[in-house]
Amino acid sequence: MNLTTKQRKNIKRATWLLFIIYIFVMAYFLFFSEMLHRGPGETYRYNLEFFKEIKRGLKFIGTNREWYFWLNIAMNVVAFMPLGFCLPIVSEKHKNFIRVFIISVLLSLGIETLQLYFKVGSFDVDDILMNVSGALLGFILERICFGIYKLFHRKRKRRRK
Repeated sequence: MNLTTKQRKNIKRATWLLFIIYIFVMAYFLFFSEMLHRGPGETYRYNLEFFKEIKRGLKFIGTNREWYFWLNIAMNVVAFMPLGFCLPIVSEKHKNFIRVFIISVLLSLGIETLQLYFKVGSFDVDDILMNVSGALLGFILERICFGIYKLFHRKRKRRRK
């Protein structure tokens, strides 16, 4: 199954559309969601100590607040996986691990800084670590999917000969 140029363009367009929707959904949850208490606050809240919030969350395991720890992990890791997955698809120059790493660090740092500046949520270095981890996991997943596609494509090509 060899993709035509038109099919590749359609995949790229669809990925761009999904990526744009993803950005808008992320912006809503990061800055406006009342469910996540994202209204303007009175004070600046921040954590500059690596693993402080993660260690605090680990203490909840086995208690009735364990869901908080897993929700925090999911929101920070899983939420950034589409970034790492989509970047290599929408842009040829972003098929590089280092580029995805740098973009995810800068984007996460920018989001955390905006949250601090507007007093919406908090600036947390642990969030940056988890966001970048999520983006890199998404990148690895995309590369695995692409590798499986190439392997499948080669096998089908050999069968035809």
